[in-house]
Amino acid sequence: MLNVPSQSFPAPRSQQRVAAGGRSKVPLKQGRSLMDWIRLTKSGKDLTGLKGRLIEVTEEELKKHNKKDDCWICIRGFVYNVSPYMEYHPGGEDELMRAAGSDGTELFDQVHRWVNYESMLKECLVGRMAVKPAVLKDYREEEKKVLNGMLPKSQVTDTLAKEGPNYPSYDWFQTDSLVTIAIYTKQKDINLDSIIVDRQDDSFRAETIIKDCLYLIHIGLSREVQEDFSVRVIESVGKIEIVLKKKENTSWNFLGHPLENHHSLIPRKDTGLYYRKCQLISKEDVTHDTRLFCLMLPPSTHLQVPIGQHVYLKLSITGTEIVKPYTPVSGSLFSEFKEPVLPNNKYIYFLIKIYPTGLFTPELDRLQIGDFVSMSSPEGTFKISEFQELEDLFLLAAGTGFTPMVKILNYALTDIPTLRKVKLMFFNKTEDDIIWRSQLEKLAFKDKRLDVEFVLSAPTSEWNGKQGHISPALLSEFLKRNLDKSRVLVCICGPVPFTEQGIRLLHDLNFSKNEIHSFTA
Repeated sequence: MLNVPSQSFPAPRSQQRVAAGGRSKVPLKQGRSLMDWIRLTKSGKDLTGLKGRLIEVTEEELKKHNKKDDCWICIRGFVYNVSPYMEYHPGGEDELMRAAGSDGTELFDQVHRWVNYESMLKECLVGRMAVKPAVLKDYREEEKKVLNGMLPKSQVTDTLAKEGPNYPSYDWFQTDSLVTIAIYTKQKDINLDSIIVDRQDDSFRAETIIKDCLYLIHIGLSREVQEDFSVRVIESVGKIEIVLKKKENTSWNFLGHPLENHHSLIPRKDTGLYYRKCQLISKEDVTHDTRLFCLMLPPSTHLQVPIGQHVYLKLSITGTEIVKPYTPVSGSLFSEFKEPVLPNNKYIYFLIKIYPTGLFTPELDRLQIGDFVSMSSPEGTFKISEFQELEDLFLLAAGTGFTPMVKILNYALTDIPTLRKVKLMFFNKTEDDIIWRSQLEKLAFKDKRLDVEFVLSAPTSEWNGKQGHISPALLSEFLKRNLDKSRVLVCICGPVPFTEQGIRLLHDLNFSKNEIHSFTA
């Protein structure tokens, strides 16, 4: 019997990328939309050709299925017959055929970072790749030898074979009422954004982001703890302390038993995303088609989304899990940006445009206050270090491509002492489409370092501002540095054509690759 994966993760790499490297969509025939595909998967039709059987697939067998009408692809050890999906694939048939009869995991990660393939293709699952059976070791006796919560080396993953003096570690200590788990990252650029903690029942999970890797502590706790806990970071030594409150004031003999991937250091690109259920607290109109959603994290979660990074929201729609990436924003442009040392802010805000004919956003908009939506851990490549000694910051946004700019604006005007000028050029169709227009105008009036320019592509006759689309004429005047050699960063976000065109124009205007950061809307 094959173990079909029960959880659906988006592809593990970040969707945040230079848009010029993205793929193009192809026009689909009528009746070949995502909803049409979901209907087909629910129809009971045999999409694998195996009449419901799951098989183990050898490499030799996989190679045989490399034609358009007989196309098998392996993704992360599982094999799918994607022939029925060919006409529904937004990237076109040729894109799928690139992986025909082979392992398409790497190609998938390059192009489809956020696609929930396990849910989308579950009715196309042929089976899994044949592998040699792993010899499982009985750890029950060794668990009895755990000393002070630390694992014997034989119990941890193979990753530890590479352990050296800079490999992270952890320890724990206790008082009558508290248990403190200390993580030693051996890095000095650690802050509260770097640590994500989730506790569900007796499971304790702490992800620490260390450069391009993730260090995971994953333990089944030996005793019960209370729901709330605190997290403290000692940045000077790279130490993280997570303080749990015992339910009973009794001494623990050991911390707990190891769970999957415990005490492992894994490249972030190779990790799946972990989801937790967040509650919808409020929803308010911002424009005629854009809402501000407020989600509350579970009380047993510590998570702060770093500036410029995004998360994935996941909903089950007609039995299929659909995932979309969104960049959190502040509650408003005037909300206090700096977090306290021990943050108690459990709220995460999203500005989301509702597409009436879409699949995901109408379902999201139908959620009632108190309903739940699954939210992933953060992803993204943007780093605060890009702001170091920054003098000029230019922001180019179109529509909801404004969302990454919200926290960037707050941070830039508050925490970059070298900053001379911030300029935002905000492209929209009509005046009614401009998100937080009055707030932007008030912020520019309050802080003279900020200039905001609105550009409309379909204005009314009363509009006196700039109009048109992103162009050399608009950018050449807008992107003027304070000084010829001033340190500059240009952030750009919007629909793919907008971003691709913008990046080409920026290169034409002699901005270097290191001076440009693009986000995917």
